[in-house]
Amino acid sequence: MSSSKNQLKFLLFILITLGLFFKSYSQTDTLKVMSFNILHGATTKNDFNLDTIAGVINKYKPHLVALQEVDFKTNRAKKYDLPTELGIRTKMASLFARAMFYDGGEYGEAVLSSYSFIASENIPLPHLPTSEPRAALLTRVRTKKGNIIQFVGTHLDHLKNNTDRLMQAKAINKALELTKYPTLLVGDLNDGPDSETLKILSKNFSKPSIQEAKQNTWPADSPRACLDHILFNNRAQWKVIDYTILCENYASDHCIVIATLVFTP
Repeated sequence: MSSSKNQLKFLLFILITLGLFFKSYSQTDTLKVMSFNILHGATTKNDFNLDTIAGVINKYKPHLVALQEVDFKTNRAKKYDLPTELGIRTKMASLFARAMFYDGGEYGEAVLSSYSFIASENIPLPHLPTSEPRAALLTRVRTKKGNIIQFVGTHLDHLKNNTDRLMQAKAINKALELTKYPTLLVGDLNDGPDSETLKILSKNFSKPSIQEAKQNTWPADSPRACLDHILFNNRAQWKVIDYTILCENYASDHCIVIATLVFTP
C-alpha cells in the first residue's frame, strides 16, 4: 500500500512538472519590433510618401512599431491623420499620443500593433519652458501566447544641451519603475549608448549587448550617431536573436531599427 502511494505521488509530481514545463514553453513569445522616425511623412525628398513608409513596415512585418515625428492633421501633413493612414496601409492597429499642438493640428508619437491594444496612456515628459514638448506613448497588448507586453514609444529632446533629455529619462524611469509588465522602451532617444541619458534609463532598462545595437543610426545617408534604441526591462526574460539597422535614406533621415526578441515569462 505504501509503495502504491509513493508511486502515485511520484507520478503526480511528474505530471505537475511536465504541465509547468509545457505551460512555460507554450507562453514563450517571439516578437519583432521596430523604431521608425517618419519625419512627419515628408521623406528626405520632401515629397510626402506614406505608401513608401508603410512599404518599409510591410516588408519587415513587425508585431509592434514605435513611430516618432508623427503629425496628426497638421497643415504640413495635408491634414492627414498619419497614425490611422499608416495603420490602414499596414493593416495594423494604431494609437497616437500628442506631445504638442502644431501647425493647425497635433504632433507627437504613435504606435502600430499587429495585436489589439488592451490599455494605453500618454505620458507627458518634462521640458524647459523654451523647449519643445515631448511625450511617451505607453501601450499594452496581449499576444497570441497570452502574454501581456508593455510597449512604450518615445522621442526625447534633440537639443545639444541635455537638460531636457535627462529630465525626460528620469520621468520615464519614475513612470515605469514599478510596473509589473515586461516592457519594451523604443524610440529616438537623441543620445548615444554611453550618454548620461542612457545611463539614467539603465536603472530600469537594458540595451542589447550585441555589437549591432551600438551601430550609428543618424543621419541615414552617413550615420555618425547612435540615437535610436530598443531597450527592455527584466533582462533575463528577453533574448535578442536579430538586431538590424536599416539605413534606406528615403523614408526617413534616421536609420530604422528592427529587433527580433524572444520573451520567456
